Amino acid sequence: MSDETIRLATIGQVLRRRWRLLAVLTLAGALVGYGASVALFPPRYTASASVLLPGQWEERELLTQAQVATSSSVVDRAAAELGLKGAAATELKDKVGAKATNGNIIKISGTAESPERAQELSDRVAQEFVRFSARLTGGDDNGTETGPEALRKKVEATNRRISDLADAADPGRTVEGVQARTSLEKLRASLEEAMKKLDQAETVSSKAGMVVMGKSPKPTGEAPPTRTQLMAGGALLFLVSAVIGHLATARTSRRLRTEPEIAAALRSELLGTVDVPDDGRAHGPDGGGPRALIRRFLGLDTRWDTPVPQRSADEAGRRIRYRRVCARLRNKVPAARRLLVVVPEGDDVAQLAAGQLVAESASDPSTTAANRGYPALRVVEVPVTRPVVPDSGAESGALVVLSAGQWTAAELTGIAEACADGRHEVVGVVVAGAVRARQDRTADQPPEKATLALAVRGDTTGGPA
Repeated sequence: MSDETIRLATIGQVLRRRWRLLAVLTLAGALVGYGASVALFPPRYTASASVLLPGQWEERELLTQAQVATSSSVVDRAAAELGLKGAAATELKDKVGAKATNGNIIKISGTAESPERAQELSDRVAQEFVRFSARLTGGDDNGTETGPEALRKKVEATNRRISDLADAADPGRTVEGVQARTSLEKLRASLEEAMKKLDQAETVSSKAGMVVMGKSPKPTGEAPPTRTQLMAGGALLFLVSAVIGHLATARTSRRLRTEPEIAAALRSELLGTVDVPDDGRAHGPDGGGPRALIRRFLGLDTRWDTPVPQRSADEAGRRIRYRRVCARLRNKVPAARRLLVVVPEGDDVAQLAAGQLVAESASDPSTTAANRGYPALRVVEVPVTRPVVPDSGAESGALVVLSAGQWTAAELTGIAEACADGRHEVVGVVVAGAVRARQDRTADQPPEKATLALAVRGDTTGGPA
């Protein structure tokens, strides 16, 4: 697993190198959102009716009234008035909502498949809410308070009757008369106390004179989530998931990126790093077919997490690197006449570098009787899944050429073991990297003085000298 911190530059690199793939996935997410809007979330419309609650109300009382507006007692009556039965009447409770707003107003909303149906639903629920509240307070459907008035009249009549009975009773001449007058006075006091409580209850019940504030306006747009919102949400979800997937894959990658790690996995030493111009052939398969074309169009034939190719020296500077590797080979195994160049299968950068090494080794100008020159190189491409290296013959060892950030330690260990099985000693490792080539001064080879001058200055692009 890589310990490198994920930065914004890494996300920008994903967007730059995988923009075609991300664009296709974003379009696919939008299509999935469209399909969900058609199959799972058909267009819905919401209308709202306002009910005014006269008087002074506390916040908790308004919340209670909002819950009453969506209770089964109100919704069932509205369903009966709308002619809904069975499952449709049961589902109606999920389509109705109510909330308290400023100014003692309860907004009752209804959601349906058409604007007209939503308007009818909200209006009907609001009317049934007002009627139900009127019944709770003893009034009729129009909100008149006939119950408390009738009770007050009965209390007044009873009070007058008590006065008549008290006057008709014996004015204190007998014990029975005194007891009767005392009982009547107690009854009168109880009735007066009841009248006080009735007046207080009337003040509270006067709040129940609710009024529907007109017909609900007809909705002009769909209720969320709309089709546009679902399409945008699906596109955003696919885009974010793709970026997170790229970052997670890079985070858990076990591919070796540094030269010391690669050399340690192959149990050998690093002989140098060479540059390969990134002219389009250094990445991706050259084969045809629909699958290869699709991969090339989406950018899947190149790794996005490889470093951005740096600008290298000119052709003369790049050739110096190859010559130095050949010189180190000659110094490391002076008796070797032939060496095997092992390249992992699918590593196009390493394949180009190996070909350049073979060309430089064959064009050695220093071959004399005293100096046997560079060893001859033969390139062998080895699969990393089950690597097999030809048995030792005329070759006196193996040189492994590969690019960084492509292979894991286990895969490189398998290549080293395959070389050992073929009785080839891994004499060194060469790491190849893609670079952006500068425009050469001429198409011909650079002058000899320029090459000598570069050789004197040393390695112009870094790496082992």
